[in-house]
Amino acid sequence: MAYRKVLHDGDETLRKTSKPVVDFDQNLWTLLDDMAETMKKSDGAGLAAVQVGVLKRAFVMQAGKDKVLRECINPKILKEEGENKIKVEGCLSVPGKCGIVERPEKVWVEYQDRNGKLISNKKLTGFEAKCFCHEFDHLNGILYIDKATEMFDDRDEYNRKRKK
Repeated sequence: MAYRKVLHDGDETLRKTSKPVVDFDQNLWTLLDDMAETMKKSDGAGLAAVQVGVLKRAFVMQAGKDKVLRECINPKILKEEGENKIKVEGCLSVPGKCGIVERPEKVWVEYQDRNGKLISNKKLTGFEAKCFCHEFDHLNGILYIDKATEMFDDRDEYNRKRKK
């Protein structure tokens, strides 16, 4: 496993649409392992392949109560429901900033694992649903700042304004 450089807002690669994964091979497994290591070392909850310069429809995330590492290849959102109570969002590609983004409370999703096995109609809730939606947007060239209704220079500014 190796740490990979995370691209930052302003890099045109982040605005491109990722291509479906067709080969479930050692190259994909190395990418997923490297992404997981990069996400953890960067203290993130998720990381899309495009964020490390690879235009493949794949992301890793480690969110939710059980903190299980999910490797999501060729993901789809099948259904959304409700309004997520967690509003503030950040991103490894937009360091130091955070913003208010509306996301669904529940999503039903489908994706393939590293071996190509289809996981279908998986229900995610709360922070895990928010994280999936955030990473899914990356695969379509969308950053959370495109959807944010309010932006903050850092978490301290967000916390100060929230207390008012």
